[in-house]
Amino acid sequence: MTDFTPKWHRELEIFSRIKPLIMLEGNVFDSYQFSYEGSVPQGSILRLTDYLHYFFRDKGYANIAFYDSLRGFYNSCEEGYTQRFANLVGASEQNGAVAASFKGGNDGGAAQLTRRALSQNREPCVVVMTFASRFIPSPDRLQQSEVDSYTVLLQAAMEAAEVRTESGGKLRNLLILIVNKSNDIPAWFYLDNPNEKTITISTPTREERAGFVRGNNFQTFFAGDIFRAEMPYFEEHPQELEKIQDRFAALTEGFSFTEMNGLRKLCKNERISIRNMCDVIDLYKYGIRENPWRSLDVESLRTAADDFRKRVKGQDAAIIKTLDVVKRAVTGMSGLQGSSHTRPKGVLFFAGPTGTGKTETAKTLAERLFGDESCCIRFDMSEYSQPHSDQKLLGAPPGYVGYEAGGQLTNAIKNSPFSILLFDEIEKAHPSILDKFLQILEDGRMTDGQGNTVYFSESVIIFTSNLGIYTRSSATGERVQNVTADMAYPEVRQRVRSAIEEYFKLELGRPEILNRIGENIVVFDFIRPEAAAQILQSQVQRILSQLSADRQITVTLSDGAYSVLLEKALGNLGNGGRGIGNIVENLLIDPLSRYMFDNGIFSQADIEITAIRANEMPVSLECRSSHENKCSDPVRLGKE
Repeated sequence: MTDFTPKWHRELEIFSRIKPLIMLEGNVFDSYQFSYEGSVPQGSILRLTDYLHYFFRDKGYANIAFYDSLRGFYNSCEEGYTQRFANLVGASEQNGAVAASFKGGNDGGAAQLTRRALSQNREPCVVVMTFASRFIPSPDRLQQSEVDSYTVLLQAAMEAAEVRTESGGKLRNLLILIVNKSNDIPAWFYLDNPNEKTITISTPTREERAGFVRGNNFQTFFAGDIFRAEMPYFEEHPQELEKIQDRFAALTEGFSFTEMNGLRKLCKNERISIRNMCDVIDLYKYGIRENPWRSLDVESLRTAADDFRKRVKGQDAAIIKTLDVVKRAVTGMSGLQGSSHTRPKGVLFFAGPTGTGKTETAKTLAERLFGDESCCIRFDMSEYSQPHSDQKLLGAPPGYVGYEAGGQLTNAIKNSPFSILLFDEIEKAHPSILDKFLQILEDGRMTDGQGNTVYFSESVIIFTSNLGIYTRSSATGERVQNVTADMAYPEVRQRVRSAIEEYFKLELGRPEILNRIGENIVVFDFIRPEAAAQILQSQVQRILSQLSADRQITVTLSDGAYSVLLEKALGNLGNGGRGIGNIVENLLIDPLSRYMFDNGIFSQADIEITAIRANEMPVSLECRSSHENKCSDPVRLGKE
């Protein structure tokens, strides 16, 4: 078996020879893969206390004791060690433990017994204090008895003896404290202390995770009959098996050994095949086995561009770039240029004038991928402009108001891991929020205020922005228009991209965010006259169809009436598609609804709009209608 000895293990080997006081912090509640040949089989999964016991026993320590404030001193790894420690310090063992309170420096307290054990030179001894973060309520408000205990522990480390072993070598007596983080302990205990070394235990590296899924461990991931039936093929094709194992190791980035062991049991219980073993990761993260990305209809994607054009007019370049994200995900090409396999499926930065279809494109993509445009979860980033807004998005830390509620973003991705996350007007967010996106874009995961890890690896992240449409004049500092509708699209694209780069690099000072987005900046064009005509036709047709379906009212527009709408729409292109919608509402919907209400037309009627008097206030229509108990003569509305 390949030896992937973790960094913390190597540090422990080095500093246990020269430092009498060692603090272990970080991932201390995990189980660990025994990484070297010793008294237990290499590759065994052990709790930290068991790991340390066998580690120090193999080094030659004859006396190994663990301590916590509930049980006292004990060693449940092997028989005899607790009694041996009791004899060493002159205490009595009862029910498998030597009782001792942490508080106080009295002769029977834990600190004094530890001092007695470390200062003697008869047997090499290690005292491991577990759950040391729980010895005191706060490191900043100590009672005198607690100060005395830590003072005695300092004395114990300073007085730690070197003991000659039976083989003729020497071992230093050691005190080890296991803490969640070092600042759970009073700072004066370890700062500027030449006798102390802090070692951080991290989650398993990719090499460790790869080692876990290979060798003898691999067979234990599968039901016996599945392994026997499928393994002969992979013995003939070892390169395929290696790819599966490498992908599994990559997708479990950030997982602890405890979680890896849970994946092994889950894979076996769910009878997952060797080829599909990575599916167990989705099952573990999201509680589902069906992945919408794998069930996409490839044939329907071939015509997806045409479907997008039905909803988003005049934005062919943006549509093609957006669909490239989907094609990368379907072909398995997402993230291949980077080291992380847990990045989001795609990242897009939609820029361009207002009302050009940025949000509509995101909704259309959500409907195409996940079957419902409600899977496009929108965040208005103007709501996150304050320095504390990251707590609103990711969750408040323990002890703060709103801690139980979690964060809006983390809750959303927990509930809907397969979704489009739309961050609207990203430039309005506070810079601290943008820093959070660095981890999401790079690693595809985030830890919320409650300590739960959420994953973004199955989502598409879309930022929208109006950056680059207006800039600040270098001479006067006034806001001036950077791009106009009379510019050709290539010039619009170049000017907007340059302004975005300048904003992130110079004004915001966050070039690393721009690097994460890369070449996925999609600039939407102004609504050109041809696209405006299509948008108008689409909106009018939708209104008339809705009236016909819901109320059986057939409305027709004469050529003259429609030409008025078209003229006004083409004269309002600066506001994009929303501007056209406003024209339709003002010139068609409002006067038509007034006409229908005043004439009692609520269902089953034919209405012909022969003219729109757009220059009158309010706007008036000339209509002919035929329905029950109504005349068909032209009626003009809106005149005094």
